[in-house]
Amino acid sequence: MRKVLHIDCDCFFAAVEMRENPQLCRVPIAIGGHSERRGVISTCNYPAREYGIRSAMATALAIKQCPDLILLPGNMALYREVSQQVMNIIRRFGIAFEQVSVDEAYLELNPDDSAIEIGNRIRAEVETEVGITVSVGAAPNKFLAKIASDWNKPNGLFAVKPHQVDAFVEQLEVRKIPGIGPKTAERLASKGIVLCSDAQAYSLLELVNLFGRTGASLFKRCRGQDDRALSTDRVRKSISVEHTFSKDLYLAEELDQEAEVLWTKFLQRTEKANIDSRGLAPFVKVKFNDFSQTTLADQFLEPSLESFRQLLQQARLRQDRDEIQGVRLIGIGGRCPDVSEQQLVLF
Repeated sequence: MRKVLHIDCDCFFAAVEMRENPQLCRVPIAIGGHSERRGVISTCNYPAREYGIRSAMATALAIKQCPDLILLPGNMALYREVSQQVMNIIRRFGIAFEQVSVDEAYLELNPDDSAIEIGNRIRAEVETEVGITVSVGAAPNKFLAKIASDWNKPNGLFAVKPHQVDAFVEQLEVRKIPGIGPKTAERLASKGIVLCSDAQAYSLLELVNLFGRTGASLFKRCRGQDDRALSTDRVRKSISVEHTFSKDLYLAEELDQEAEVLWTKFLQRTEKANIDSRGLAPFVKVKFNDFSQTTLADQFLEPSLESFRQLLQQARLRQDRDEIQGVRLIGIGGRCPDVSEQQLVLF
């Protein structure tokens, strides 16, 4: 029987800021962009969450809900340094390690090890050596471990033991399954599927007919099944940059000017990542002022300022409306070679 841990740093960026300045520990703080520039909240501490503030919320709305919110710009260099310290501690244990983001990772243990004991050791060592806290989920697979790590946040551990899997997933809401977003949850609810036990009443064929690939995944997840191994060699699938404007753009000339700025940043990012931009398949993203968005790619083009300008102008005109929509955000990027043709999350 496998033993998998999912380790998740608690409000990571905010936790690092509170470590650096303990006076921030009991006041609502958030890391994000300024409201004047249409910024969004990246993360916030637990006092801020009491006001309903959450990740991806518009900064202007967050400040409206909590006028005393302390907004910090963030320090990615410091966050990456602290992340590396946390990951180095996690690597000390287990037989396989997979980092999935700057603040979370999976660890597979030797079958003879105690998942609870090692999970608590990781929590204690991170807090002692790094000065922040992590929450840990322990389970027989990645899916259940990730769900479990959110159960006793912050600074907690929750274990789903093999004999508890069936009872645990029966009462699990399907919206908690990674990949089930709000709209999919609504579609599932319209079919009477709110809990995993509801989904268990459907056959694999029925779920696939209703929800496609999501249905195939749901058939396994609602039974607590996940046979994915830890990915110890993560392959970069794409590289991109984007920018949100302080004022909407309406003119083609404005879009061309902003594309030039992003092109420079894109070249800097590919150089830092040691990637030859000429081998990438270009794509663009355009978000409009009504928050609708579109992406466009052309695998036959080579990344260049002119090719990105061409794709951005085409994407800008894809809206089926009588008048041109204002553009709120644009992004440009390249898909790395040797990536399957399935659609990727580009940004």
